[in-house]
Amino acid sequence: MSTPPKTTTTRPGPLVVVGGVLAAVVLSSLLNAVIAVLAHAVGAPDDFEPLDPGSYIFLTAVGVTVGAIGWAIVRKASGNSAGVFRWLVPVVVMVSFVPDFLLFDAGGVTGVVALLLMHVTVAVIAVTAYRKVLPLD
Repeated sequence: MSTPPKTTTTRPGPLVVVGGVLAAVVLSSLLNAVIAVLAHAVGAPDDFEPLDPGSYIFLTAVGVTVGAIGWAIVRKASGNSAGVFRWLVPVVVMVSFVPDFLLFDAGGVTGVVALLLMHVTVAVIAVTAYRKVLPLD
């Protein structure tokens, strides 16, 4: 009897990973721009700095990049990375909300809700990209 051939999963190369992370940054930033414009249209203060493109684009890039590094570490170190991510991703997103809640005085409810939506948007896009370019075993 012969043994079935081993199936090997091909891992995307570094350029594909960088491209996927960059695409997540760009798409997240575009959707965050829409959220910011809508938030200003419905009453977020014009001078609320976190809704300025320079702020949210920079923080989006940092968040997606740090998230990709964390994703790569967990997927390598854990025997059950999918199980870890099922609880880790929501926890990280909820922790990321904490600084936003401290901005009620400056941004009001509308500004803070916009920031919370931005965090969720970035998380959904980033996790989708990570699953494509840094697949779990």
